[in-house]
Amino acid sequence: MPQVRANGVDLAYDSVGEGEPLVLVHGSWSDRTSWQGAIEADIRASFTVVAYDRRGHGDSGSVPGQGTRRQDEDDLAGLIEGLGLAPVHVAGSSFGASIVLGLAARRPELFRSITVHEPPLVGVVADDPVAMAELQQTFVSFDAVLDHLRKGEDEQGAHAFVEEVALGPGMWDRLPASMRETFVRHGQTWLDEQNDPSWPDLDLEGLAACTVPVQLSRGTESPAWFGTVLDRLAAVLPHARQQTFEGAGHIPHVTHPEEYATVVTRFIRTAADG
Repeated sequence: MPQVRANGVDLAYDSVGEGEPLVLVHGSWSDRTSWQGAIEADIRASFTVVAYDRRGHGDSGSVPGQGTRRQDEDDLAGLIEGLGLAPVHVAGSSFGASIVLGLAARRPELFRSITVHEPPLVGVVADDPVAMAELQQTFVSFDAVLDHLRKGEDEQGAHAFVEEVALGPGMWDRLPASMRETFVRHGQTWLDEQNDPSWPDLDLEGLAACTVPVQLSRGTESPAWFGTVLDRLAAVLPHARQQTFEGAGHIPHVTHPEEYATVVTRFIRTAADG
């Protein structure tokens, strides 16, 4: 298993396929294996795909505590530069999408194109009363998950996060056992992530200087406030387009891997031609 030293942490990664490089950044509670369905569906046929485990996840190293989102951003920068990939196509999901956009606001020269799905950047809609009203139940659910994790009740916390925050009622039992185990294993890492007060924020002014093509996507089954977040991002990004996955929710690369692979491949090819 290859690793790259970045920002003081050894990051495990897989590299498969042929063609232009594409880096994949996973979300919270998961690891690089969450991309496997989309990679096998089509992405590896078009790109050299680099999927890595973020610090504290999967087979990557960690420091005491998960650290801040900015450290995750610096890890991504270190990976890109350490593997000699810049400028590179990058796709991120959920908290991974927040990491990608946070780095793009500071280091846009590292990117050739950006594809992100539902970054939970609630800080950028803090002044929107409708979005904040929609988020109230999410915040209540967050508190319940945090309470479980602080008590060391990792399975209960993971169950609550899946059912009440990320995927919806009944979804825990529908997940493969291996995925449920992955959620439980990363519960304390997510707790550490939440200790960073800047996790939901983004420098929109800095992001406006990112001139590469950006695809912002959401699922029709996800909460409406994700759409408000994407609208705010689209308003400041010079070359942004929005994409909707019909019938999908927060993790289309897992639930709809063929469609996700097709959409991402088409967007990147169009970006490269442009």
